[in-house]
Amino acid sequence: MQDTEKEQGTPPGEEAVQPPDTDKAQEAAQDRSDEGKAETPSKSDAPPKTGKKKKKSAWYYALTFFLKIGLTALAVWALLTYVGGVFMCHDNKAYPMIKDGDLVITYRLDKLKQGDVTAYRRDGSIRFGRVIAFEGDVVDIAGDYVTVNGYGLYEDTVYPTPSEGAAVQFPYTVPDGTVFVLNDYRSDLGDSRTYGAIPTEDTQGKAIFVMRRRGI
Repeated sequence: MQDTEKEQGTPPGEEAVQPPDTDKAQEAAQDRSDEGKAETPSKSDAPPKTGKKKKKSAWYYALTFFLKIGLTALAVWALLTYVGGVFMCHDNKAYPMIKDGDLVITYRLDKLKQGDVTAYRRDGSIRFGRVIAFEGDVVDIAGDYVTVNGYGLYEDTVYPTPSEGAAVQFPYTVPDGTVFVLNDYRSDLGDSRTYGAIPTEDTQGKAIFVMRRRGI
């Protein structure tokens, strides 16, 4: 048999190609990765900020304080002007419901109804009276008995209602834009029996709370 088989190897004229050394390639890649990390600074290595927070002056705090005081005062004024009121009673015209020295809180947003106690201005002072009739109603007092439009009132009062000494004539028709009020202490004629019906713009709302400030 002829020696046709030759040892397998590199073909003539070609040099043997050595396989790459994988370990060295990995080491080189690792070195490049480490160099890249060294060149990129981390957030923790960044220099701290040197800017300082500007200190607020005394003028700033004073302005803020007075601005808050002004806004609070404006809110209280609006509340007491358009929503309710706080008044002191200085007589016993509304006795026994409201006594001399009591503190009364009123509410303006509700429409007054017959039987409500209201605060109203008269001769520069605040007074309290019970609403009896409205514009167009006819009020009559005869024999200490009160009628409105011919009907007797259902009232929880303890005093009779005299008409003797009144300045107005009964029957009395309540003018437009007014309300007719009577004191709960009916013996005192200092109410609509003397100076007529009260303009609605002079009323200060319905009494909703009474604080006793004497005899506690």
